[in-house]
Formats: sequence, C-alpha cells, structure tokens
Amino acid sequence: MIDYIQEFNPVLQALFATLFTWGVTAAGASIVLFTRTVNQKFMDSTLGFAAGVMIAASFWSLLAPGLEMAEYMGHTPWLTAVIGFMGGGIFMRLTDKFLPHLHPGLGLEKSEGVKTSWQRSTLLVLAITLHNIPEGLAVGVAFGAVAANLPSATIGGAIALAIGIGIQNFPEGTAVSMPLRREGMSKGKSFLIGQASGIVEPIAGVFGALFVLNMQNILPYALCFAAGAMIFVVVEELIPESQHNQANIDLVTMATMTGFSVMMVLDVALG
Repeated sequence: MIDYIQEFNPVLQALFATLFTWGVTAAGASIVLFTRTVNQKFMDSTLGFAAGVMIAASFWSLLAPGLEMAEYMGHTPWLTAVIGFMGGGIFMRLTDKFLPHLHPGLGLEKSEGVKTSWQRSTLLVLAITLHNIPEGLAVGVAFGAVAANLPSATIGGAIALAIGIGIQNFPEGTAVSMPLRREGMSKGKSFLIGQASGIVEPIAGVFGALFVLNMQNILPYALCFAAGAMIFVVVEELIPESQHNQANIDLVTMATMTGFSVMMVLDVALG
C-alpha cells in the first residue's frame, strides 16, 4: 500500500490525504442527518480525544522530524524549532484576531475577529475552518518533506499524520452541524455547512506541499511552524471547549491521553 502511494507526485499525495481528512469531517457532520442531539459527555470526550491526537501529532509528526532535519541540514536545531513553532502560533493568533468567527455553543454577540453582519452559520464555519488551516498545512508539509529524501521524513509518518488528523476531524464536523440543527436549520443544510468547514484542508495541504517542494531549505521551519499552529488551536479552542463542563473534566482528560496514545502509536508504527 505504502509503495503504491509513493508512486504519486507528493502534491497529489497531499491532495488525496487531505481529501480523506475532509471526508471524515463530512462523516462527522452527517450525524446531524440521523439525530437532533448528541450526548454532551460524548461530545466533550471526542473533543478531548481530538486535542490529544493533535498534541501528539505536533511532536511526533512535526517537531521531532523538524529538529532532526535542522541538525542534518546544519542548522541550530533548538533555534530553528523555536522560530518555526512560535511563528506558527503568532500566525494563528493574528488570523484569530482578524478573521470573523464564532465558536460553537456561543451566542452571536460573542463572535471574534473583525465585526461583521455575517450570519451565525457563516461565522461557525469560519471558526472550524480557521482550525483546519494548520491541519491541512501540516499534512501537506509532511508529504512534501518526504520528497526531500531526508532521513527523518517518511511516507509512513506522513500517512500516520493524515490518519490522525482525519480521526480528530470527526467531532469537529459534528460540532458545527449539531448546533445549527438545534437552532432549527434543516438537516440537509446543517450537514452541508458542517462538511464545508473542511474544504480548506485540501487547499492548505496542496499549498504546504508545493511550498516545501520549492523551498526545501526551510523545511525544518515549516514543520515546526505547522506544529506551533496546531498547538495554538489545541490550547485556545479544543481543550477549553472540551472542559467547559466541570463534571466531565476527568473523563475528558483521559480521552485526551487516549488520543495522544493513539496518535503516538500510529506515528511510531507507521513512521
């Protein structure tokens, strides 16, 4: 299977991988077609699980290979990691500050970014879309890095990252579609809006792969940048959302650790 995938151009590999992650987002959004509500404890646990997956992916699939690449290419590893990692976080902070969006479960008056008259549904999609940018970018950079033939970049590791991102996209799709359904929107429209939040991943994935293929000397920075962007999303959004109910904190914490373990096993086994 891996040998077959390696026959494709890295940009196509990134495209196929991020189409998969988008598809899982759509699968999560499709829950709205069958029910109007989802148990809150279940939703909190899945968001915690997603946070664990992203934390593990940030280190095992992005930061660790970035450090190895930096050393192999003659850079100062710790400096490269800090510049890239903080760059990713700053990029997401600026995007979060200016892009209009609304986190699921909040009223329209609590929307963030530049104030607009856009509808609630549009702002909800933009919130999840904002989070999907670093995920798609990370997958694209990972596949692009494999083409550089550096020891720390493997096709198995890139596939593991795509699988992990896909797994954690399921609750994100549900988190967009279900609030819209509860507010009276039709099943079909709630689903369409929920899955639309993942459209940005193939775009970001292709961009990430093309970028590193044409600028391979900054590969270590790009990997660490993607890691920083993902950690920003985890700390700013996923963990607070998953732990807003005090009664579920212990369960959510264990779900987060489980997600971390699953992603770690995927990366170590496939990478």
